[in-house]
Amino acid sequence: MKTPSFALGCAALCCALVLALPGRTAAAVDDQQFNDLKELVTKLGQKMDKQDQRIEQLEKTHGQDTEVHAQDQKIHEQDQQKIQDLERKLGETQRTVAEVQQTAAAATPAEPLPRVPLEEATVNHNFSILGDAEFQYAKTTGQNGTFLMADFAPIFLYRGGDKVLFEAGFDFILQNNAPTSSGRTTTVNLSFAQLDYLINDYVTLAAGNLLLPLGTYSERTAGWLNKIPDDPLPRALLPGSGVGAELRGAAPLGESGKMLNYSVWGVNGPSSADGSGNAAALDLGGNVGLRSDNAVANLHGQPSGGARVGWFMPFKPHYDVELGLSGQSGEWDDAGQHLWSAAVADASVHLGSSFEVKGEYIHSQYGTDDLGEIRPNGWWVQAGYKVAGLNLDWPLINNLELMNRFDSMHDGLGTWTRRYTVGYIYYLSNTLLFEGDYEFFRSNDPTQKNRLVFQLSYGF
Repeated sequence: MKTPSFALGCAALCCALVLALPGRTAAAVDDQQFNDLKELVTKLGQKMDKQDQRIEQLEKTHGQDTEVHAQDQKIHEQDQQKIQDLERKLGETQRTVAEVQQTAAAATPAEPLPRVPLEEATVNHNFSILGDAEFQYAKTTGQNGTFLMADFAPIFLYRGGDKVLFEAGFDFILQNNAPTSSGRTTTVNLSFAQLDYLINDYVTLAAGNLLLPLGTYSERTAGWLNKIPDDPLPRALLPGSGVGAELRGAAPLGESGKMLNYSVWGVNGPSSADGSGNAAALDLGGNVGLRSDNAVANLHGQPSGGARVGWFMPFKPHYDVELGLSGQSGEWDDAGQHLWSAAVADASVHLGSSFEVKGEYIHSQYGTDDLGEIRPNGWWVQAGYKVAGLNLDWPLINNLELMNRFDSMHDGLGTWTRRYTVGYIYYLSNTLLFEGDYEFFRSNDPTQKNRLVFQLSYGF
């Protein structure tokens, strides 16, 4: 300890002073003075001991205060971290609440607006024009090559409210008539024109000049949608359209995407071109209820009736199968003594986004005055493969689709034709197509000859 050393030092110093004084002075210091001095030094030492104890206590207290301060600082830092964590969690909770509120608001059905029948046709409508155009070059065996045909086919669409639709399609065709005749021919045809009324999610009423769902070709593949420049041969055995009314729609089968689609219609149907009822007079184009003298009357007593039912089954995206069965029957001669009827089985398969195959089998029959019952029939199958499915890193190759088709037809009058077509489609864009095909014919009709066809198609 510092205090005893300090006291002893003071005592020693005092003794040394006493001894160092001259003899006269030492003799003058008696015992009482020495004891008083000793007592003074002792008290001074005790006082210094107390002071050192206070200093030691202060140092100890200061050390404890420093430790307490460090602990307080650490607790303060922990509290700050907890406050920051709570603020972060509060922000996340507020964002979650906001997202839930937005989702709930989007899911809440909007209150329906009151119906305003007088303004529906003029305010709530939309009009657009779609369609396609084709330009075709052909080289037939034994003949000169020629620019054979130019076709412009606009489609007018009008939406008159939430439930009323109108659509009409035209064909403007400029065709080279050689070698059968000189010059060229320009024709304008109304392909279809119909008014659609959406009764509910499963039923639509259509009326007008309807595209007939005898198979799927007329509605889904004709024109620009067809990936081969001309129609399959047996499609010539069926009418493409008819004037009348139709109910159509679809119903889901479970929740896996399976669907049953249907169509039921009544139309004027095929008719006799000259009223004779002979085989050569069959007119698949039908009539619109006017006689040759412009009197309002049907050329035969009963219209035709038809129906189609289809089953669509998807496996996964871009993988699906559809099967359909359709038919139509009705009077076709003016006397109402003979029926015309047809049955069509159709199928389509998609295996990924690159491969598809589809086809139809067609059987028809009609009674005649001169040849009795005639039974034309035919079938076709068509396949396409997009080379992009091979994942080749070759320039331009991914824009190519390879096509082939086989079709066969017997007209029921003794003529048969089989044709095999192989070709390609080059996609200059999604809507601009350059097609090339070569057609091989086998037939007992000498006019059917092999030919090369190129076509430029544009859809808009």
